Amino acid sequence: MILLCVRWYLARDLSLGDPEEMMTKCGLSVDHSMFHRWVVHLSPQLLKRFQQCKRTVTGRWHLDETFIKVRGQWMHLYRAIDSVGDTVEFLFSSRHA
Repeated sequence: MILLCVRWYLARDLSLGDPEEMMTKCGLSVDHSMFHRWVVHLSPQLLKRFQQCKRTVTGRWHLDETFIKVRGQWMHLYRAIDSVGDTVEFLFSSRHA
């Protein structure tokens, strides 16, 4: 449970209080300072594991642009797509890049 909360904290823009609240809902009482120590301790290990699992990008890729509506506002979605069809990187923008 701790590892999952640390992963959510790193992957999303959460405050230290958000995972503390999630753990409380699961019956675990954790102080935000203790959670911060877990983040500091586990982050390098998670980064190492993610780097090992990361797939290499093929040599050929192209840029795709489309428009999507986000919270009632039209946004530009730019995606770099490799030759296999996987998204390499993406960018949301309210203005044309």
